[in-house]
Amino acid sequence: MKNKGVMFIISGPSGAGKGTLVKELLKYPENEVSVSATTRSPREGEIDGVHYHFLTVDKFHELMEHNGVLEYAQYCGNYYGTPSAQIDAWLSEGKNVILEIDVQGCRQIKAKRDDAVTVFIVPPSMEILEKRLRGRGTENDDVIAQRLLAAKGELEMAGEYDYVVVNGPIEECAADVMAIFKAENIKAQNRETMCELLGR
Repeated sequence: MKNKGVMFIISGPSGAGKGTLVKELLKYPENEVSVSATTRSPREGEIDGVHYHFLTVDKFHELMEHNGVLEYAQYCGNYYGTPSAQIDAWLSEGKNVILEIDVQGCRQIKAKRDDAVTVFIVPPSMEILEKRLRGRGTENDDVIAQRLLAAKGELEMAGEYDYVVVNGPIEECAADVMAIFKAENIKAQNRETMCELLGR
């Protein structure tokens, strides 16, 4: 019998390095990353099923009605959400499934799936966070100030998560998160074994 995988939610403020971390975690064959669905049109270079699952509004509503999304939100007239079918398939194959989502999305999923393990990624300092945001070179001072203010609010919610990991050198951060993954895998496997032994 193949052990069931574990769902991991990764959140953190903008600039904390979540995207870079997820890329590192995907170097491990046991990890997969959930691809979000959206009703917005693809941007140039975006590939359906890679960057997003691009759906019609009717199809998205159908998923919502049949409990086919773990969480969703609406921004600028478009829906964004996390489809559950591929996640459940990977979990049944014994894969770890990574969901990179915000705090609100995490709350929605935890209300439905108490088996999800949550990890909050934080920068070593606010100064380093600001440096990372400025290093992108894509936003002006006003937007960066807004993101820093939002980050302080998000950091106050870190206590809702199972784990908090400081993202300094990315290799160290990835190693720390993989240690969490392995510990949670062992816990999940032990629970399954105990259920089998007890006939539950």
